[in-house]
Amino acid sequence: MRQEPVSPTVHEAAVDSVDALLSLLADCEDSWDTPDRSGDPVDILDHGLQVAAVLAERYPDDEELQVAGLVHDIGHHLMPGDEAGHGEQAAEAVSALLGRRVARLVALHIPAKRCLAATDPHLALSPESARTLGHQGGVMTPEEVAAFEADPDFPSAVALRRADDAGKVVGLRVPGLDHWRPTVERVAAAATGHGGTA
Repeated sequence: MRQEPVSPTVHEAAVDSVDALLSLLADCEDSWDTPDRSGDPVDILDHGLQVAAVLAERYPDDEELQVAGLVHDIGHHLMPGDEAGHGEQAAEAVSALLGRRVARLVALHIPAKRCLAATDPHLALSPESARTLGHQGGVMTPEEVAAFEADPDFPSAVALRRADDAGKVVGLRVPGLDHWRPTVERVAAAATGHGGTA
């Protein structure tokens, strides 16, 4: 049985290489968004791979967005049970390696859910996403929506959120983690000035 980790500092949680990030993602196999597995029906790794695949299909030229989709839920693994803060936890962990935009998109996937819950009458959240909405600030007010829509990262954050909602299919076959190494290396190289594989 897994033990609840002590809350890591940003420095302790920070991922400093592509190898370390891929290892962390591999550890997310059979790790779930809720410690008791009562949440979404796929594990964190499978979910990230599905979201990244959806984004690669919809936005083939935006590798930062694809990688944000791949890593957006690792906060559930880093801090099990932190429903409200898992986006920030994940963003802090990958910021130095993957850059500001990837980290922001990861952090914004929760506000994007709150915004869509306020603006999209056809939004279909999974039961777990609907349950956690209240813990994450609830539906945005009109003022919050206006401020969020003015954010330059708003369109990409919403794209990530929509892929997030689509990436929860049990048994869906998508490219595995090894497929994503070159893409992650390119994003890390652009963010850090080197490949980050050491």
